[in-house]
Amino acid sequence: MFPEYRDLITQLKTSDHHFGRLFDQHNSLDQKIKNMEARIETGTHEAIEALKKEKLLLKDQLYGILRKASNPA
Repeated sequence: MFPEYRDLITQLKTSDHHFGRLFDQHNSLDQKIKNMEARIETGTHEAIEALKKEKLLLKDQLYGILRKASNPA
């Protein structure tokens, strides 16, 4: 996710508690979705779609933080 911000992500994961928490939540949802799609965990199509929407919202928040941190006004 966001390879162009790899170094900044590493920095923010340790210096920004909010960013780190969002990043961990995103990764946790991503793994849960993969497990559900692979039928390792049970989940309906609707549940998977809801998790994907939640993950996308987290990704948007992370991207906003990355853009702001890379271009301080």
